[in-house]
Amino acid sequence: MIFKQLFDNKSSTYTYIISSGKGREALIIDPVIENTKEYLNVLKELNLKLVKVIDTHIHADHISGLNELSKQTSCSKIMGSHSASEVIDIRVKDNEKIKIENIELISMYTPGHTDCSYSFFMKDRVFTGDTLLINGTGRTDFQNGSSYDAYDSLFKKLLKLPEKTFVYPAHDYNGKKYSTIENEKKNNPRLQVNSPEEYAEIMRNLKLSNPKMMDIAVPANKKGLTLKDIAK
Repeated sequence: MIFKQLFDNKSSTYTYIISSGKGREALIIDPVIENTKEYLNVLKELNLKLVKVIDTHIHADHISGLNELSKQTSCSKIMGSHSASEVIDIRVKDNEKIKIENIELISMYTPGHTDCSYSFFMKDRVFTGDTLLINGTGRTDFQNGSSYDAYDSLFKKLLKLPEKTFVYPAHDYNGKKYSTIENEKKNNPRLQVNSPEEYAEIMRNLKLSNPKMMDIAVPANKKGLTLKDIAK
């Protein structure tokens, strides 16, 4: 299997390129538009055909490369059925399968950070978007976020996965590349709570400023802007 984890320094976003092998079909999760050339170069080097691109949710801190990659490769654009994106080809519901050659992901509706947040489970790993971070969790104070929904997504879905499952989030701000469900259960400070109310209280007291790109990124990602649109 080919598994590439690429990092965007500006937004601290992780993008994932997955394929069953050289010369096979590939999919990309959570691309950043400014890094489109880098992704295409990786695909070319490994002789991969990009057939599907996935965003875990409408991002607020960067413009997605989802639509740009589709324009350049004719790949299918995938998001959860709750997404407000206007350019999606395939809208998956909870517990649907996404397949390419010898690779299968299962969609998990995990709202809370946003109302359109999905995670994607693949054998021994899960791509959690901003729902579950390494030693953290996604904020819940905009884009119809809900601390109570997040609690359910975390404790009733993601933390029910096998403990050895690797956690690959959409962001990390401390240089960490992955975790496991077991590690997060034991060490994530936001998960050491006994009730939805306790979790909501933690999230209420974060008092975070809005992402710098929020006013630009959210509408851009709903419209599915491309590099040509940005250059105007």
